[in-house]
Amino acid sequence: MKKSSILILIIICLCSCGKSSKKVSITGEIKGLGTDTLYLYGMDESFDRIDTIFAKNDKFSYTASIDTITSAFLLIDNQTEYPIFLDKGNQIKIKGDINHPEYLDINGNIYNEEFTNFQKELNSLPTPSEKDLEQKAEEFIMKHHSSFVSLYLLDKYFVQKDSPDFNKIKKLIEVMTGILQDKLYIEQLNEAISLSEKTETGKYAPFFSLSNIKGEKITRSSEDFKKKNLLINFWASWGDSISNHQSNTELKEIYQKYKKNKHIAMLGISLDMDKQEWQDAIKRDTLNWEQVCDFGGLNSEVAKQYAIKQVPSNILLSADGKILAKNLKGEQLKKKIEEVVTAAEEKEKQDNKKKK
Repeated sequence: MKKSSILILIIICLCSCGKSSKKVSITGEIKGLGTDTLYLYGMDESFDRIDTIFAKNDKFSYTASIDTITSAFLLIDNQTEYPIFLDKGNQIKIKGDINHPEYLDINGNIYNEEFTNFQKELNSLPTPSEKDLEQKAEEFIMKHHSSFVSLYLLDKYFVQKDSPDFNKIKKLIEVMTGILQDKLYIEQLNEAISLSEKTETGKYAPFFSLSNIKGEKITRSSEDFKKKNLLINFWASWGDSISNHQSNTELKEIYQKYKKNKHIAMLGISLDMDKQEWQDAIKRDTLNWEQVCDFGGLNSEVAKQYAIKQVPSNILLSADGKILAKNLKGEQLKKKIEEVVTAAEEKEKQDNKKKK
């Protein structure tokens, strides 16, 4: 009887140990936090929920079940996203100050400690430029091939930019090893890089066939675009109003100057999802050049083909369909268009002389 009781007790203890090993606990104190609420949510596919953490007297605690190493964000003061790395069996401890939520001291596993040290190094720099920060991030990634921190730094300093340098991103991905290469995020990045390479300057632009406001199918070889350089503007009524206004102002100026020119044409490709909102925006903003849309948003086939991640964006095509430039703005865009139009006019003059 005693042996049976001891055996049962051992089994219960083993089961309890097995369950507790899958738990991760977080305890922390952020001075000045008071009774604020923190939010914890995943930055990858292994943690797809949002958890609420309530603080009291600057302190807080949290426990959850974790199956594998997970990258997550801690939202502090409803504005600062701070990365935190969780794994089963971890006891994570956080210290900080609400006045400097971008610099927390987090330990409990190697990844949190690596990122804490990285942030301390950044904090020691007097006035780091964007280039300085990118250099520090690149140095870390090159030395930490299998760190989840490398994945976070890759996204923060290289991917989340208006015009990501996919060649740089590709090189940084190539040095990553182990579990990082199996992450869905890396798979998606590699797909984006592949698409980006197809739309590099000098490559032929992907084919498209989209309906205009009259329901007519418009392609690169439509009558109005034949043998012309073509400025394609990707936009959406739901885009940032300031960026939209600035872009539309530039485009309307260009349209007024070149609308009768036989060497350049313009096309607006909308990533709207609602037909009425699209039509209303065209009328409201007086976008008088050709407009098309397939109502697929950023997931539309044409957005994927041209590797469009944000709006407004633009691509300038040559008369034979090659990509001449991407995402030029302001004077750079005007100068480039003037350059290609002048070159086309000069070529026409030379061709006419030869005919004579």
